[in-house]
Amino acid sequence: MILDKIVIAGFGGQGVLRIGQMIAYAGLEEGLEISWLPSYGTEMRGGTSNCNVIVSDQPIASPLVRKATFAIVMNLPSLLKFESWVVPGGKIVINSSLVDKKVERNDIDAYYIPSNEIAEELGNPLGMNMPFLGAYAALTNTLPLESLNRIIDKSFTGSKEKFATINKELVKEGYDLTTQTANASSVQAVRS
Repeated sequence: MILDKIVIAGFGGQGVLRIGQMIAYAGLEEGLEISWLPSYGTEMRGGTSNCNVIVSDQPIASPLVRKATFAIVMNLPSLLKFESWVVPGGKIVINSSLVDKKVERNDIDAYYIPSNEIAEELGNPLGMNMPFLGAYAALTNTLPLESLNRIIDKSFTGSKEKFATINKELVKEGYDLTTQTANASSVQAVRS
């Protein structure tokens, strides 16, 4: 049975809603049931932004997520707000480029990804959200990388087509880093 209840949160402009959309679109392509519910402050860029995504192989009764099996947090206010939403045994992936605080709970698996540094090193600072797609694919096995890559190709067209290849590389980097960490004895991800 597939049932991923995901909360994705950060500042407006970090690509929070885009990640949720891409997971939703990839899930649709895989024939899964999907719910995507965005929430953002009136000021948009720089304000708070989050979305709830549910990916399931069964019908979805409600789009609201209050007990997340998976969380992506891109800033400290999001960690402070959403850490408690993750169910025991759930997973949380944190942007360690902007969040230096560690998860306080010991009943969830925490992964720390320096996504800003990864994006800068690969030449696309605006793609700092893409490694989180790879982390989601690596930790849930719900969506294959190929499906996410197809969605990237469909999402980045016209004048944005030039970003498709680098964004796929960023997704792969997030996938590889998270896979290496998940296979190690510690679940505290640190990029070497």
